[in-house]
Formats: sequence, structure tokens, C-alpha cells
Amino acid sequence: MKLFHGTNNADIARPTVVTLGVFDGLHLGHQLIMKTVVDRARATNSVPTVITFEPHPRAVLHPESAPPLLQTLDQKIEAMGVLGIQQVIVLHFDQAFAQIRAEDFLRDTIVDRLHAKEVYLGRGFFFGHNREGNIELLRRVSEQLGFVADEVPEVRLRGERIGSTVIRQLLLDGRVNLARRMLGRPYGVEGPVAKGDARGLQLGFPTANVQPHNRVIPRRGVYVTATLIGGQWRRSVTNIGVRPTFGDALDPSVETHVINWSGDLYADVLRVRFLHRLRDEKKFGSIDDLKSQIERDVFRAQRFFGRAGVKRSLTIV
Repeated sequence: MKLFHGTNNADIARPTVVTLGVFDGLHLGHQLIMKTVVDRARATNSVPTVITFEPHPRAVLHPESAPPLLQTLDQKIEAMGVLGIQQVIVLHFDQAFAQIRAEDFLRDTIVDRLHAKEVYLGRGFFFGHNREGNIELLRRVSEQLGFVADEVPEVRLRGERIGSTVIRQLLLDGRVNLARRMLGRPYGVEGPVAKGDARGLQLGFPTANVQPHNRVIPRRGVYVTATLIGGQWRRSVTNIGVRPTFGDALDPSVETHVINWSGDLYADVLRVRFLHRLRDEKKFGSIDDLKSQIERDVFRAQRFFGRAGVKRSLTIV
């Protein structure tokens, strides 16, 4: 995949099929847009291309209401590559960029620099100064400049529009199963493993203390998870919380116990996917009570992984 930060220095000779947007989370609605771009690029011998923005436009224009992002930029770009996108152009969004008229952006970037044959927008997406760029303007300009323009329909689940805002709230509510259905994959976080106080090891369930790069962390509680180690997804149980039984943590932590695995993960970067919520975080009356509950959590996680549907949908050892 080619990655350009801006297009001034980009050597883009082949024609393209383009979409533009923030695409936070790359949920099923975004995936339909990516599929449309990839399919049309294949049909027209063009390069499937995404234009996205960093930082999030709302973080610049309305920082008080800017949403926490479901993915880091690197995670988003990697996921686009998996979906078949061959070229991602990351445009720095600032106040100066926000003043560019939509029609000027289409002429200068989409046509003159990217040589777009076709351009697709997700339903309800706006761009350009004062959000004047919409599907109607895109179609009008496309007739003048000689490219095809169309809108990709939205995707719904149980009659509800799939969107990043909805998914964020589901995760904050701990509803990781429904979030997974809207994302088309389990929600995951990644980050380096930091040294902890080794209490998990003392309890017989060593944990990796993950410091997520992601800003959206599911609701406090215990989850069945999958953790990527050495290129393999392994069965795990993850606690998000402040360890109330010990009462010495101020900020929530993400602590993952990898089932039937031993090794030193310190300083590694781990990926953890949330598959199923087991329970709320709870303060126990004794260490023995806590240990007994962890044993039950691990047992329930093993039963979850034993389900036929889980075995078919996830390659986890």
C-alpha cells in the first residue's frame, strides 16, 4: 500500500477510484464503501484510493465535542489495506484546510492530482468550507470535470443505522457483542505491556498490563478476549478496572490473562480483542474469594471458546 501525507509530493500517475471521509472504526458501513471503491477500481483498471483526515475535523472545529476515536491512524490504515485499498492519502486538517471550498478541493486534489475516474461518498458525508460539499455538489462538479460520482447507501442492523457514535456508546456500555456485529469483527485495543505489581502472578493467574493506544475502552468489567502473541490469537480473559479488592488503583487498567500460556510479555505490543462480557467489576471480601471468582471466569471463558460458532468464526489456539 502507498501512504501519502498530503498530495503535493505524491507521484500518482495511474487513474484512481476515490472515497473520502474520517472512517473511524471501519464498521460495516465503511466496509461497504471500501468494497465499492475496490470493485470499481478493478473494473476500471484504477488504484483504489482513500482520502482521510488527521486530526479528526471536529477536534479542530469543535474540540469541546470531538469524539474519542475507535482506532489510531495506523490501525485504520492497516485495516484499509486488509480491505483491498492500495493507496491512502492522509490530509492534515487545520483551520486553513477548513477554509478550502469543496469545488476547489475536487478540482485541485481529486481531478488534477489524483486523476479520479470515479468518486464515492458515504451517505450524509460533507466536506469543504462550511460543509458545502455533498453528493449533489459532487455530482454537479463530476459532470463538468468528467468523472463519475455516486453515493454508497448506509448499512443498518436491526433497523438501526450503523455509525461510529453508536458503536462508541455500545462499548462504553459494555455491549461488545453488538459492537462486534456492527464492526464486522471484535473490537480491539493495542498497546505496550508495562510492568505491574505481579498480583496476578501471586494469585496464580499472571496478567499483562496493557497500556492501550486506543482512546475508547469498554466499560469496566471482565471479558472473554483474544490476545495476539507471536502471530497467533490466544484465548484470554481481560479485566478492565481499578482492582477494588486491593483498593490501591486510581485509574482503570487493562489486565489480560492468557490462558494456558507462560512467557515474558513486558515491553511487547499486544493486541486484545473483546469477544464477550462476563461480569461487572466487583470488590471481594478476601483474596481467596477473588481467586475463586477468577477461576470461574477462566472456566466460563473456556466454555465460550468451546462453542461451535466461535470455533468457526475465530482462529484461536
